[in-house]
Amino acid sequence: MTDIIEYFDNAMIQHGKENDRVYLMKLGNSNADNVINFIEKLAAENQYTKIFTKVSVLDKKEFINRGYREEAFIPKFFKGQEDCYFLVKYPDENRSKLTDKDDIESVISTSLKKKTENNKLYLSLDFVFEELGVNKTSEIAKLYNEVFETYPFPIFDPHYILKTMQENIIYFGIKKDDKLVALSSAEIDYENLNAEMTDFATHRDYRGNNLSLFLLQKMEDKIRALGIKTAYTIARSLSYGMNITFARNNYEFGGTLANNTNIYGKIESMNVWYKNI
Repeated sequence: MTDIIEYFDNAMIQHGKENDRVYLMKLGNSNADNVINFIEKLAAENQYTKIFTKVSVLDKKEFINRGYREEAFIPKFFKGQEDCYFLVKYPDENRSKLTDKDDIESVISTSLKKKTENNKLYLSLDFVFEELGVNKTSEIAKLYNEVFETYPFPIFDPHYILKTMQENIIYFGIKKDDKLVALSSAEIDYENLNAEMTDFATHRDYRGNNLSLFLLQKMEDKIRALGIKTAYTIARSLSYGMNITFARNNYEFGGTLANNTNIYGKIESMNVWYKNI
């Protein structure tokens, strides 16, 4: 059972037992104090152990005054101007504890050493890149199902993939012998001119070919052409591959979200990376 998305006033909220949290995805122009009351009531009623919010610098003070604290930060997130803060509160403080802190710091340190300004990639001739259209939803869902044991959104469902395509997500893929072997997506916030570079998946037989890094570069070309100002990701904190991928493409480290997301069958901490493009 995946978590659900609902709206309170104009605020967009995801919550459920899958991630055992409330996630304020967008505050919009809603009254911050009223939204805080609502999400804290949700957390109390369902005994969620984390409240995770993404808010602008203009709304940060309201949350800090209500006991929230910063875990990550992205500058110029809203329309290339206003900064964004990932603010959290833990109804159960045990969830805030990082049992693998040293390992996470090792991933971050190793990744930052890989940063480079110029790392343009080209595919070998046996791979083919393409933007994935509505006729590819079943292939997309199939590959995600092969790669991920669990995921915070229902990406194993072709109907969900189609719905997101019709809204604000663009999917990118790499094929070999007409088989989809790697893919990713850009979730675009056209109003605030930012995009989450996410849902990277490579079939186990094709890892080690820098396919994710190639996809990331092609995704950036696309969103830049659409006028997007800021790209970011929320990557598994213990994944050397994904963290290095973003560092190699000159993303900045924005912070670690403790025990944040149910992925690969368990709740994991996530690292935020960003790039003002």
